[in-house]
Amino acid sequence: MAQGKESVSVVEMEGSGNGPAVEMRHLETLFRLLPVGLCISALVLMLKSEQSDQYMQLDYSNVDAFRCLAYANGICAGYSLISAFDSMVPVSHHISRSWILFLLDQGITYLMLAGGAVATQVLYVAYKGDEKATWEQICGSYGRFCNRAGASVIISFFALVCFLLLSLLSAYRLFSKYDPPIHGGAKLEDQTTAQI
Repeated sequence: MAQGKESVSVVEMEGSGNGPAVEMRHLETLFRLLPVGLCISALVLMLKSEQSDQYMQLDYSNVDAFRCLAYANGICAGYSLISAFDSMVPVSHHISRSWILFLLDQGITYLMLAGGAVATQVLYVAYKGDEKATWEQICGSYGRFCNRAGASVIISFFALVCFLLLSLLSAYRLFSKYDPPIHGGAKLEDQTTAQI
C-alpha cells in the first residue's frame, strides 16, 4: 500500500533568501490582497445605492439579494485580509492547514458566486421587468440606484475571479502534497518484478 505524503508535515524552506518559494509567497499575498479592495469597493457602492422620489424610497436594504451581496462582500473582504496576513508569515505547512485553507477558499468562492448570481437576477428584472409576473422595470425611474447596484455586482464578479484563481492555487498546493495514484496496485508491482 503506497503511503501518501500526508503522514509527514511539509515545512517550506522560506528563509531570508530570494528563492522561488519566497517569490511565490509574496505573489500569493498580493493576489490575496487584491479582492480586499474589490470587495470593499463593491460594498461601498452597494451601501450607497439609494434613490427616492415622491412615491418611494429605494435602498439596497429593501432588496434581500442586494443585502446578501453586501454581506458576502464584507465577509469576503475580511477573509481575504486574514488569509493575506496568513500567507505573509512563513510557517510550517501541515496537511491539515492546507485542507483548512482549501475548504475556506472554496466556501468563499461559492459565497461570492451565490451572492453575485442572485443580485444579477434581481438587477435583470429591475432593468427588463417580467411581463408574466406583471413586474415592471424600475431602472427607468431609479437609474442612479440601478447603476450603483450594477457597478457593485460587476466589481463583485471581478473579486469572484480572484477567488476562483485562489481556489485553484490552494487546491494545487493541497493535492500536490499527496503521491499520485498507482494504476493497477499490486499488479503493476508484479509486472515490474517480472521484468527484472
